[in-house]
This record gives sequence, structure tokens and C-alpha cells, in this order.
Amino acid sequence: MARPHDNWERLVRATLRREQLASGRPGHGRTPSGIAGAVPPSLTRSTNIDMILQAADEIQAEDANVARILCEQAYRMAQNLDPSSDGRGVLQFKTGLMSIIKQKLAKKDGAPIDRNRDIENLWEFYKRYKRQYRVEDMQREEQRLLESGGYSANFGELELSYSARKKVFSTLRALVEVMEALSKDADPHGVGKHIQEELRRLKKSDATLAGELTPYNIVPLEAPVLSNAIGIFPEVKGAISAIRYADHFPRLPADFEISGQRDADIFDLLEYVFGFQNDNIRNQRENIVLALANAQTRLRIPAETDPKIDEKAVNEVFLKVLDNYIKWCRYLRIRLVWNSLEAITRDRKLFMVSLYFLIWGEGANVRFLPECICYIFHNMAKELDAILDHGEANIAASCRTESGSASFLKQIICPIYHTLVMEAANNDNGRAPHSKWRNYDDFNEYFWSPTCFELGWPFRMDSPFFMKPKGRKRTGKSTFVEHRTFLHLYRSFHRLWIFLVLMFQALTLIAFHKGDINLRAFKAVLSIGPTFAIMNFVESCLDVILMYGAYTTARGMAISRLVIRFFWCGLTSVAVTYLYLKVVDEMNKNNSDSTYFRIYILVVGVYAALRVVLGLLLKLPACHSLSQMSDQSFFQFFKWIYQERYFVGRGLYESLSDYCRYVLYWLVIFICKFTFAYFLQIKPLVKPTRIISDLPSLPYSWHDLISKNNNNALAIASLWAPVVAIYLMDIHIWYTLLSAIVGGVMGARARLGEIRSIEMLHRRFESFPEAFVKNLVSSQMKRMPFNQQSPQDAQDMNKVYAAMFSPFWNDIIKSLREEDYISNREMDLLFIPSNTGSLGLVQWPLFLLSSKILLAIDLALDCRDTQADLWNRICRDEYMAYAVQECYYSTEKILLSLVDGEGRLWVERIFREINNSIMEGSLVITLYLKKLPLVVSRFTALTGLLTRNETPELANGAAKAIYDLYEVVTHDLLSSDLREQLDTWNILARARNESRLFSRVEWPRVPEIKEQVKRLHLLLTVKETAANIPKNLEARRRLEFFTNSLFMDMPSAKPVSEMMPFSVFTPYYSETVIYSSSDLQKENEDGISTLFYLQKIFPDEWVNFLERIGRDESTGDAELQDSSSDSLELRFWVSYRGQTLARTVRGMMYYRRALMLQSFLEGRPLGVVDNSRANSLSTQGFELSHEARAQADLKFTYVVSCQIYGQQKQKKAPEAADIALLLQRNEALRVAFIHVEESVVAEGNVSKEFYSKLVKADVNGKDQEIYSIKLPGDPKLGEGKPENQNHAIVFTRGDAIQTIDMNQDNYLEEAMKMRNLLDEFRGNHGLRPPTILGVREHVFTGSVSSLASFMSKQETSFVTLGQRVLAYPLKVRMHYGHPDVFDRIFHITRGGISKASRVINISEDIYAGFNSTLRQGNITHHEYIQVGKGRDVGLNQIALFEGKVAGGNGEQVLSRDVYRLGQLFDFFRMLSFFFTTVGYYVCTMMTVLTIYIFLYGRVYLAFSGLDEGISLEAKMLGNTALNAVLNAQFLVQIGVFTAVPMIMGFILEQGLLKAVFSFITMQLQLCSVFFTFSLGTRTHYFGRTILHGGAKYRATGRGFVVRHIKFAENYRLYSRSHFVKALEVALLLIVYIAYGYTEGGAVSFVLLTLSSWFLVISWLFAPYIFNPSGFEWQKTVEDFDDWTNWLLYRGGVGVKGENSWEFWWEEEQVHIHTLRGRILETILSIRFFLFQYGIVYKLHLTGKDTSLAIYGFSWAVLAGIVMIFKIYTFSPKKSTNFQLFMRFIQGVTSLGLIAALCLVVIFTRLTIADLFASILAFIPTGWGILCLAIAWKKVVWSLGLWDSVREFARMYDAGMGMLIFAPVASLSWFPFVTTFQSRLLFNQAFSRGLEISLILAGNKANVEV
Repeated sequence: MARPHDNWERLVRATLRREQLASGRPGHGRTPSGIAGAVPPSLTRSTNIDMILQAADEIQAEDANVARILCEQAYRMAQNLDPSSDGRGVLQFKTGLMSIIKQKLAKKDGAPIDRNRDIENLWEFYKRYKRQYRVEDMQREEQRLLESGGYSANFGELELSYSARKKVFSTLRALVEVMEALSKDADPHGVGKHIQEELRRLKKSDATLAGELTPYNIVPLEAPVLSNAIGIFPEVKGAISAIRYADHFPRLPADFEISGQRDADIFDLLEYVFGFQNDNIRNQRENIVLALANAQTRLRIPAETDPKIDEKAVNEVFLKVLDNYIKWCRYLRIRLVWNSLEAITRDRKLFMVSLYFLIWGEGANVRFLPECICYIFHNMAKELDAILDHGEANIAASCRTESGSASFLKQIICPIYHTLVMEAANNDNGRAPHSKWRNYDDFNEYFWSPTCFELGWPFRMDSPFFMKPKGRKRTGKSTFVEHRTFLHLYRSFHRLWIFLVLMFQALTLIAFHKGDINLRAFKAVLSIGPTFAIMNFVESCLDVILMYGAYTTARGMAISRLVIRFFWCGLTSVAVTYLYLKVVDEMNKNNSDSTYFRIYILVVGVYAALRVVLGLLLKLPACHSLSQMSDQSFFQFFKWIYQERYFVGRGLYESLSDYCRYVLYWLVIFICKFTFAYFLQIKPLVKPTRIISDLPSLPYSWHDLISKNNNNALAIASLWAPVVAIYLMDIHIWYTLLSAIVGGVMGARARLGEIRSIEMLHRRFESFPEAFVKNLVSSQMKRMPFNQQSPQDAQDMNKVYAAMFSPFWNDIIKSLREEDYISNREMDLLFIPSNTGSLGLVQWPLFLLSSKILLAIDLALDCRDTQADLWNRICRDEYMAYAVQECYYSTEKILLSLVDGEGRLWVERIFREINNSIMEGSLVITLYLKKLPLVVSRFTALTGLLTRNETPELANGAAKAIYDLYEVVTHDLLSSDLREQLDTWNILARARNESRLFSRVEWPRVPEIKEQVKRLHLLLTVKETAANIPKNLEARRRLEFFTNSLFMDMPSAKPVSEMMPFSVFTPYYSETVIYSSSDLQKENEDGISTLFYLQKIFPDEWVNFLERIGRDESTGDAELQDSSSDSLELRFWVSYRGQTLARTVRGMMYYRRALMLQSFLEGRPLGVVDNSRANSLSTQGFELSHEARAQADLKFTYVVSCQIYGQQKQKKAPEAADIALLLQRNEALRVAFIHVEESVVAEGNVSKEFYSKLVKADVNGKDQEIYSIKLPGDPKLGEGKPENQNHAIVFTRGDAIQTIDMNQDNYLEEAMKMRNLLDEFRGNHGLRPPTILGVREHVFTGSVSSLASFMSKQETSFVTLGQRVLAYPLKVRMHYGHPDVFDRIFHITRGGISKASRVINISEDIYAGFNSTLRQGNITHHEYIQVGKGRDVGLNQIALFEGKVAGGNGEQVLSRDVYRLGQLFDFFRMLSFFFTTVGYYVCTMMTVLTIYIFLYGRVYLAFSGLDEGISLEAKMLGNTALNAVLNAQFLVQIGVFTAVPMIMGFILEQGLLKAVFSFITMQLQLCSVFFTFSLGTRTHYFGRTILHGGAKYRATGRGFVVRHIKFAENYRLYSRSHFVKALEVALLLIVYIAYGYTEGGAVSFVLLTLSSWFLVISWLFAPYIFNPSGFEWQKTVEDFDDWTNWLLYRGGVGVKGENSWEFWWEEEQVHIHTLRGRILETILSIRFFLFQYGIVYKLHLTGKDTSLAIYGFSWAVLAGIVMIFKIYTFSPKKSTNFQLFMRFIQGVTSLGLIAALCLVVIFTRLTIADLFASILAFIPTGWGILCLAIAWKKVVWSLGLWDSVREFARMYDAGMGMLIFAPVASLSWFPFVTTFQSRLLFNQAFSRGLEISLILAGNKANVEV
């Protein structure tokens, strides 16, 4: 047994060392000891073993014997709890604990241990411990403070001993628990009696001991806690009183226990009646208390002696929480639980709200079903209502279990959850079609119909709702089926496509009528009537088809509507078409009778009028209320037919003014688009079309099947097809252009970019204090009497503003210093004085005034004019004037404070004379200004001495310095007359003669004087200009944005006590928390470590960091690692520059710091007021203020949902230790996680129980469990992130919740504006109050590489200008990710802040915006506040991210949310929605398809021979239209239109010159290549997702990516998405070159195909152009070896695709797994056979023969080639016995093949060119065959051909790889290419003087030398 013990001890010691290393800066406690920190979770759930072991460790030094007693008791408890050690980690823990006990016994040196005296020793130690720490005195003092209800002014002293006090209580509690356990065996008349008496006394009176150690989240409701001042807030007291149990409530059973030391409340009744879990009760009790308290503070009702919650506050909470339930009841037309709001009592309202929150809090995955929650609440509220009417409390029938107890989880939630689980299992991990299983939306929409009440109450378990997925009569899809098809685009947005088609048809007809609008043209245009009717009929057909799968389960009314619409649209299309054909017949007969025409006009007019009226009534805001009020059944019928009625989507209209704005926006776009389309796209094609159509029979060079006898139909189609394609998507181009213009104008109106440089910041600094006070200072702080004298003039008012501004500004500067963006010197120069002293002018920061005095002296020395002229010259620089004034008045004040007696008289006389001279304008006469430098030097010497601490030597030196100053001023500076007066002044002369003058100096001790001395010394000595301070670019950017935002429109700041409370919520999985020391030193393949990389990228921040920790710049990395505190600081420094959880937590905790500062300065009176700071704005110690901390906690909560934190702790993962460290450093941080409890059941099966837990750090630095809510099962049924958010959202608080990703950051200065932002929820933003507040983001990852810069600028453009326009005027902004702020109550009662159904909700964030909009929410956007965000910085990371987003958009196309928004928005808002969501990706795909359409059309003309024939017959080929189309496509392709909003943003926020420079720089860095490449990424993943599915979360990694990516890795990632498609386009271009005909020759060809060639080059080589060291020869050689090894390695079991081509190839086919997918792939693959069909007829061998036999013969040749290939690739393993024979066959075949080729060339017309042409023909044919074989894999496999197919595929990949690799290898020969590429990739870094080349080359040693 020694070995396990030794291993355990080593583990314990390693744990202790790690925790000691992590405790360099313990937040508010210490880290737990090794064994206490290793207690398995299964033992801590019901015992305090960890606390007992911690106490043992604490008292080990005081009494080792008692420590041993505690450890033995802990072991006994563990043994009793789990005697067989079945729990995870229990056996190891017991072994380790026994080892420690034996060690303690060994230290007794063999002395015998009398265990019979253990209890006596423990009792004696307990009494001694209490006396030693004066526990009883401490308790009496705390009880007095609690009873007084307030905090004394010196309470800050108690704060310093807070941690120590809690440790004492923790140890006492452990001692008491062990004594209680051991006292059972003690002498009942001896020590046992004393212990029992002590225990009884503690249980009755010792509230403090229990309260301090009882876990709580924010409000200590279980027991009073002195260390938390939140309990003395009147609103909290009132809220607790409001929920207290009243006498008229039903009586609880006598045996019902009230937990903690509190009075019974309404939650106890709910717990007993419905069986809610205790921790759910505790969680929601606090939630309700905080909700009521915060609602009360907003009423601004003065606090009373006995505070109570006002009825208005209760009503506000009641109506907001139950708003969705009320709407649900009205929709279903059922009666609410209460009759009316006036009839229900306040207590009943609180019962209802509490019941709803408890249902929601324990609902687990059912929280995604908000109307299911309403159903449960409706029935339970009825039960509760009945129970409240009785005198006795009884268990509700719905929650009664078989044992007679109540369990809400088991009886209500579990049945629904298990049904959800069975459906989730049916989706085959997301691979099954969406139509085959019910998702969360299907379950929820079941409750949108009155049929939901068939479920009964309690539930009828035989209901179809609960049936298993394979059951025949189960409830299936509800109102929508997500079939995977592109047809959803037409179905959802059919109005758009109908409009575009009708306009195209009308414009084309007008163009064909030469633009004349006559009766004949009018009749032709009326053909849009049948088109409209038929397209509507197509849409109704799609409704019928795409509802397949829901007919047996959907509501009857919904099916009826589909059938009625189908027949109605069918009949109208037939009728309108028939009438129009009759009209055409009349036109052709030239019949004067126009009867059918009149009938047609009448029918179409009536139909159009009906549609218009319905459209206006349903969509136009002014008419909407009329349609809602109409009860006419006829009207309601047509309204129902026109627009289906859902629970969501009602009332999707805006105010008339908003409606007019976005209508005008789209009318401008339409005018531009259709003007362009008519004159440059359609009209130029009319004449060529007519000519081609009328051409006589043209000779075809192949066997034509369609066009030859059909007016050259395909030739005309190939001409029009690219025009139609670009016509369908170019509306997005016009939208982009107009959005850039409108967004720029709106940004300018919002005053964005007014301060965009440090020079502008300097110039306008004087106006900052007033703007800050106006916007960011509450009225409560403005009323503070910190200045006894009321301001008399503007100067005094400016000083007041500066005094209010200074504490906030200084804390911002302090935060910049803590983040190492500025140095200590910069911090001193940026600090602004408090401006609360007696100096009668505003004191500005020194960075504004530095060197101004010296410049002013230079002006004085050069002065030849009057005093007024001199002052005017000084005043040209206002800060120089400030500096001169401050210097003058400060000098006077300092000198008067230093001297007394005669010296003071001299000072007063000097300044009096100077003041008189200034008033008389004779200063230049009174003073000899040439001597000013001498005076300044003397005074500088004096201030230099005074800035140091006083010593006798310094005092003598200061006296001498003052005397020297006296001599210089008197005899050099003053005029001769004044000098004589002073020399003859008797008092002064006598003192001078007696050596008393300035003999004693009063050293500065008053803080104000000390501050002025230091400041004046800097003012006189700082010679260099501070124009470049701060130097750091990030510090500049932050200060510029913050100061700019002060002048933007925002709500005024409310006092912290009245602001809206909010939570911040961050989901986390397993990303980096803090970089470990090994991570910092780990080197990449080039020998570069992360730390070295960051030191070179951020050199100034590295120097500032060393300065902050007290190290010099020469300190080596090893020295820092030697110090535990420095090593920890180093880890955080690196982590704060990456995308880590530590950075996010630091940023979000700035909210609490800002609130504490604001609350502290507002000085809310609570209890005994601290008069010491009533007239002061000092912020010293604000972080220790109990009131400030409590106020901040009342308003702010931060929850990080670390989904697998429990598993990480069990596995001892470093992430768990890092998260624990973050908890220790941030006392307000809360971590939620899912805990899995395993237990062995019968037959060895393992049963798992899941718990949702919330923890914080306790006084010992150990996780303290606050809540543990049991879940019905594994919460992850859908997508991981939303499920992670859902389980933890119950722990959030407040009325708002900000969603933050773990790659985000925040800044203190922005946190100060949060209360302004939250007030936007009550602002006027249209018809409805906001439900989501959009927030601007700053992408902080764009400063290193060009790729990072492109991504950063693209993202910044969207999150600023793009979303600005979406929110206003378009009113279609959604939630595109974090950091938006949600109305918490609105969203948690409507399904949460995201959706979680598997795959369909892969882009979970945007569905929150969809859901909010559909449920009558309002989403706004605000740019006066920003949050930092990290983005991907490497090309592979970017591609994976864009692939995820594009795939998510592909799934959105199929979703019901997009369908409903597309159907229910008015037409113009629908356009805005489409083109800013899925339409963007549709247009992206159309951009690429345009190239394919154009090239395949040209190749068709080339193969058929029509291009030359048409060109000879008709000189006009519509080149004008084609050029317009291709130019538009090219501009979209290279990202010009993506860059337009970006450039507008640059102009707005950086200025025109910087914008132009940035754009040119981007072009030189090949941004067009990047944008073209991204185009391919988006197109591939979007299209493939809709065709086959396969959308998934793609982990991009968020590290520092400046590393070389291997060729094989790039090939694997981009082969199918880019390379194959690029080579296909290249093949088309080659064919077009070879066989096409262009009248203009090569120039014309280049102009027509430029965009296509650019696309080919970008898609093939962008991964290598943007690959660091992509053209370095050595790496190229290594990449080739790696690629060939990967290509040829066949792998084995468990081999991944990254190691073997074969497995990668198999993985690439996974997405084709349905019959529909195989058919679609087959159809798409047919295009590859066109090449062979066309080329065989172009061979010299075939001549002009166009028979099909030639094409058939080519297939025979291809078959022969395949057979020859098989002969040469026949596997030797299979031919071991015939090797000689096979070699003979191969030799004969080779000779025969050569001879055959020679004979064919000699004796036939076959040429060498024909051989290459044949290769060109057979390559795409082979690829097409491969695609077909892959699509029908099972068939090919059954035929035994799969191995051959795989070998052919390997050959193709080898060939493609070589084609791409050859140019890369060629360029690698030239060293200058690598240099150029490095400059291209890292231009920004080069411009900052960074040595990127050294980083890339790994030349670390040279740098360090």
C-alpha cells in the first residue's frame, strides 16, 4: 500500500504548489489546501467534509492533535456516506486522507494517543479559540450594528478584517459540527453536558455564525450577514416584507421546516404544495426580492421607517412577467386565472409571479417552450387559487407522487422532457431530415391551439403528444415542415420574386416595343397578369407540397386554408390566362371588338384592388388598427386566406413615419435599379435577340438536339441568361450603395468621428467636463454640496464640472495603466487634479499644459510690446494661458504656505505689486522679463526639494532655496523703483540682518498643497511636448471614442439606485481561460514562443508591464518565472492580449467597478451618514465601501456558464484551476455549470443525475455551492451553446441581460455609460419599447496581419454603419451575436435568448432577433457605447468561421422564422429583411453562378459553332449588356461593394485622407483576392447546406495565428470548396480560348473573361498567398513531402482524415446520404459531360461529321484508356503469382499503345493538338463519372468497382495538387517573393517598426543578443 500512498502524497504536494503559484494575487481569500480541495463532489453535497479539512489545515500549527481529530472525523463521515467507495474519486480521496492521518500520528514521535480524551481536548480548544479571537465581543458588536440598521463612518476598518473574521467563523463552524458528532459518546454529566448546552445556545442566538457561512448569491435571505450591506437597503427590506407569510394564508403543516433563520414566506407554501426543489425556491426567492426592490427604487418614493413595496411596483413586475401568458390566453380565447387586475389582491399577484418563476426556474429544456410554460402555469395557478381559498395547505393533485409527496420535476417536467429526449434521439445527431422529427418549435406550437387542452391536467400520458416517435398516432410536425430545398426561398419571399419577374417582363416588353407606350404595348405589358396569377399559384402549390409531413397532425383550419388557396389560385390563374389569351387573339386578328379586353381589365382590376385593399389593411400601419377592429366574417375570411394567423407574427407593422422612411429608401433603390436594368441590361439585347431569332438556318458543328429548328433558342438563352442572373441580384448592389450613403449621413448627424485624432482630443478637452456632467453624472451627484460657495460665473461653473469629471477621468486613466497601455509617467501627465481646492481656476491635465510655461517664457523674452500684446499672444494657445495662470496662482499659494512672519509679508507684498501692475497694464515695466528663466530655475529647485519627504537636510536646503529665490526676485526680476522700496523696507531689512528671513520652512503636509507642489514642479520641468501622449494606439483609440461619445445623444444618467438592473451572461465550453506558463514558453516549428511573439508585437505594453511589477527592461523571462507573483502576472498579461475567458471576465467586471465608483460618489444616504466625505469627491477606498459594493451587486450580476466545469474539476483539468482563480480574484463573479452525479444501480449499470449548479469563491478560495437544481436529464438535446445558456439563465438577475461571448472585452470608460444605455429601454423608439438594444463593437484583433485587418474592417463596417441602417430607417435589425442587451423578462418568458433545435438553429443567436421581432419586439442600435470583440486572424480560421455562418444561413432558409417574417412583413420591410439576412448569401451565390452561366453559355456557342456564325451574320451581340453585367459581377466579386460601406465608415470616423490611404493600402495588400476567396467560401457552404445539409459548429481556435500552414492542410480544407470549382472555371476558359470566336480578338477576350481569370487565380492561390512563409523554399520542400505522404498513406483503423487521403476522401462524401441528395448530385454532375460532347466534334480527326456515332466512339476510346490505366495500376498484392505475366502484359500494352498512336497520327487526320484536346475532353468526363460513383456509392460498391473509383479519385487529387503546387514551388525559388509576401501580410506591423521577419524566421537568438 505504500505506492498508492506515495503517489497520492505527490499529487497533494503538486496541487499545493500549483495553488501557491496561483495565489500571487489572491482576490479576497486564500486557496484551499490540497486535500480539502480534492474532496469529491459526491461527498460535499450533504456534508461539510471540505470545511472540516480546511479547518484542520488552519489549526494545524496551533494544535496538531485537534487537527488530527478533525481529519479522523472527516474520514468517518466519508466512510458512512459511501462505505463501498462507489463514487467517482472517493476511493482515492479516502486513501489520501488516511495517508495524511498517518502522517499526523507519526509526528507524535510514538507517543500514545488517548482517543477517549479527544472530545475533552476538542472542547478545551474550542473555548480557547473563542477567547483568542474574541468571538463573543465580535458577535455583540455585529449584533448592535445589525439592530441599528446602518453603518458607521469608520466601517471601512471592519472591512479590512472581513476575510479574517470569516475564516474564524468557518473554523468555529467546523469545530461545532465535529463536537456535535462526537458528543453522542461523551459523558452526559461532564463535557457532553457542556457541549449540549453550547449547541443549544448557538442554535438559539448565534445568527452571525450561521449567517456569515450560509451560502447565498446576492441577498443573504437565509440569515443576516454583517459583511453585506444590501440587507439595510429600504427597498430590499420592503421586498422581503412583501413576500412574508401572512396570517390569512393557508396554514402550513406543523412538521414543515423553514430553512435558515428567516420567517416563513409565500415560497414556503409553493414549495409544500407543488414540490419545487429547495434550491429552486431559494433562487427564485432572491430573484423576486431583487425584482420588487428594483421596481420600487424606480418609483422614487422616499424611504420610510417601515419600508413597504408600493402597489405600482408590484403591478409593474406582475404585468411584465405574465404579459406573454395574458397574450396567450387572449389568442386562445380562454379566461385568465384572475378576473381582472383590480379584482386580484397584491398577495395573489405575488403568488402568481412567484409561481411562474418557479415553473420557469425548474423547467430545464421546457424553457424553450414558452407557451407550454403558459399551459402549465395556467393549470397550476388554478390549483393554487383553489388552495389559497382554503384554510389548510394541501399538496396539489398534479404534483402528487405515488409516495404521497409532491414533486414538480417528476410529475410535470420529466414527462415532457422524456418526450423531447426521444425526439432528439430520432434526429440521428442532426443527420436526419428535419421533417422526420419534432424540434422545440414543433412542441411549443402544439400549445398555439385549443387542442392543447386535450393533454388534460394532470397530464394524460396516453395523449399523442407524449407518444414515442415511432408511434402511428403521435403528434408530429405542427404548422411548418423544414424540407431541405431551395424552393423555400421562393415560398418565403415569393412577393420579391414575383415583383422582379413582373418588372423584368414589363421592361422587356417595353424594350421590344421600342419604348413606345401605345395601346398595343399596353396590352402586351398586361401579360404580367397571367404571370402574376401563375406565380401565385406556384407559391400555393409549394405551400401544399412543403407541408407534406404535417397533414395528419396540423390544425384543420391550417390545412383548410392551404386547400382553399390552392384551388383559388389555380382557378384565378386559369381564368386570367384564358382571358389574356383571348385578348391576344383579338390583337392578332386586329378585331375592333375589344370585349375580352374590357372583361380582362375588369377582372384584373377587381383582383388587383382586392389585393391592394387587403395589403393596405394588413400591412399599412394607418389601416392596421381598422383591420383588427373589423368583425365582419366576410372580411375576416379573406384576411385569413391572405395571411395565416399565428400566435407569433401578429402586429408586424411600424408607425406611419417609420413606414414612409423605409418605403422612400426602397423607392430610391428601385428607380436606380430599374433604370440601370432597362438602359444597360435589357434594351441593348433587344436588337441582337431579334437578329439571332430571324437568322436563317446556321451550320452547327455538333449534333444539335434543341436549337437548330427552334429559332436558335439556346443561343438566345445563353445571351440572356447572365443578364437575368445579374438582374436578380444587383438590387443588393444598389442597397449597399444607398446604405453606405444613408449610414454615413446618419453617423455624421450622430456626431460620430468628431474626435478622431489625439490632436482633436487635445483641442476639445476643455469642453469634456461639461459634456460628461451633462450625460454621465446623475442628478443625485449634481446636488452634492461639495463646494460650499455657489458658482457665480462660467469659470466657477467650469471648475464644478471639472471637479465632477476628475474622479471618473482619473479612474479611466488608472485602468489604462493597469492594462499596461500607458506608463507611470504618462499616467501622471494624464491625471486631472481634483479641482476641489481653493485655487480659483480650473486645473487641466499636465499633458495639455506640458512645456507651455517654457514657451510662454520664450514669448516673454521676445516681447517688445505692451502687456496686452503679450497676453494676446499667450492666449492664442488657450492651454498656455491656463498654464500661466495656474503657475502664477499656485506659486503664490505654495509660497504663502511655506513661510510666515516677515517672509510671508514679502510674498504678499510681491504679489500685491504684481497684481496692481497687471491691473494697470504695466507688467512689462514692473518686471524685468529677461530674468524670468533665472527665477524659474530657482523656484524649480525649491519645488524639487519639496516633492520629497522631509528631512533636516532637505529643510535647510529648502530654506536656502527660498532665500535664493528672494534674492533673484528682488534684485533681478523687479524694476529698480520697486527693488529700492523692498531694500529699504525696515521690517524686511531687520529680519534679513538678523538671519531670520526664511530661516524656517513649513514643509507641505496638507494633501492639497502637496498635490500642487508636485504638479507645479512637473509643469515647470516637463520640457518635451505631450502632443503624442498617450503613445499607445489602443489607448488613443479608446480615449478618442470615449470623449467623442460624450457629445452624442444618449439618455441622461439616473442615480445608480434608480437605474435598471442587469446581468452579463457568458457561455463557455473548453476554450483557453488563462495561458499557462508552459503555453507561454511553448515554441512553434520556427522556434517562436507566444511570449516572444507578444513582446515583439506589443513592445510598449511589455515595457509598461515590467514597470508596473517593478522590474527593469532587461529582466529576462526566466527571472519572471522564478517569482510566483510575477509569473502569475505574466500569465495574465499574455492572456489579456489573447481571446481568453480571463480577458472577458476582467472587461465585464468593469461594470461593477464603474457602478461602485458612481454609487460611492453619489453618496446614497443609508443609516448613519458618513459626514467625512459629504463635501468631498475623493474616490479613495471606494472599492472597500460596503454601501457601494452592495449597491453595485443590487444592480449587476455576472454569470459565466462553464458547461463542463464540473467534469474539468473531476479530471483536474488546468481550465478548472484557472476558472477557480478567476473566482478568487472577482468576488462578484458567479460560475454556473452542469454537474453529473453517477451511481451504480442494479446489474452494474451506471445511473446519471444532472444538476445545474451555481458557485462562487468562499473565504478559503474554494468553490462554494450556492444553488444546485436537479435537472430531468442531460440538458444537451440540441445545439450546445444555447443549451448551455438555457441551463444557467435561471441564475441571472435584473431586467436586462447582456450576452457576451468569451472572446470579448470591455473597458471601464464604456462601462460608465451602461446605465445610460439601459435607460433606452424606456425611450421612444417607435410604436413599441425596445426589447433588444444593439451595441457597437470594436474588433481588437485587426492590428497585426493584413488578413486580420480585412476581417476587422469588414466586421467593423457591419456592426457600425450596416446595423445603424438596419435599425433605422429599415427597422429590420436582428440579433447578430453579442454584445446586444436583451430585455430579460421579455425574452425569458418567450423562449429565451436563443433557439436550440439541432442543426436548424446552428446560428442560434440570430433566432433571438427573429423571435423578438415576431413577438412584437423592437430592436434598436446604439453607437455611443462599444464593447471589444476578437475575430479570427488566420485565413483558415476565417474560412471556418464564414463556413459556419454560411451554413447557418443555409439552415435559416429552411426555418419557419424566416418563412413567417418573409410572409408577414410588409413588402418593403420584407425586402430589407431578405437582403440583409439570407438574401445576402443568395446574391453572393448568384455572383458566382453568373460566371458559370456566362461561361457555359459561351462554351455552348463555341462548341455548337454558332458564335462565329452569329458574329458574321450579326455584328451586334449585345456586348453593351454583357459588359454591364460582367463589370457589375466583377465589382461584386472583388469586394468593391463590400468595401463601399467600409470606406464610408473610414471617411466618417477617420477623415477623407485616412480613408483613401486605407483603401489604397488594402488594395496593395490584395484585399480583392481575399474578398473573392471569401465569396467562394460563402457560396460553397451556403449552397451545400441547402442541398445536402451538414451545417455544423466549426471550431476555429482563437490563438495567436502567425504560423505556416502546410500545403496538405490547405488542400484538405479548400479542395472541394474552391480548387475543384476554380479548375472547372479554368477549363471553361481554356475551351472558350480554344474554340470560341471573338470579333475583337485577344483584347475582347481578356475584357470578357478578366473577372473569371481573377476568380480562378484567387481561389487556387489565396491560401498560399496569405500563408506565412508560403513561398519559403525549405518549407515548400517539407510541405511537398508531407503532402505526398498524406496522399499515399492508406491508413488503418482509427486513422483520421488529416493523416490519410483515403479517410479524408471518405469524410468528404458524408454529406450525400439521402436519395434526394444523390439525385441532385447526379443532375449537377451532368454538366461535366458537355466537354467531351463538344470537343469530339471539334477534332481534326472527325472533320465536319456531326453524327452521334462519333460521340459513342469517344466513349469506347475512354473505356480503353480506363482499361489501360487499370493494367498499369493493378495491385501487386493481388497479382503475386502472376508478376512476370503482368509485367509482360504491361510491356506489350506500352509498345502497342505507342505504335497505335503513331499509326493513327500518320494514316488519319488525328493531330497532336487533337491528343491534347482529347485529354481536355476526358478529364471533366472522368470527374463527372467520379461524382456519379460517389453519389451512388452503394451501387458501385455492390458492383465491386469502389476500389477502382478510389484510385481514380486519388489520381485526380494528385493531379490537382500538382497543378497548384507547381507555381508555388516555382515562386519559392526566388527569395524576394518571401520578402514581398511578408511585407504584404504584415504591413501594419512593419509600419509600427516591428520585426515580423524575425518572428517568421525564428531568429530568436539574434534578437536576444
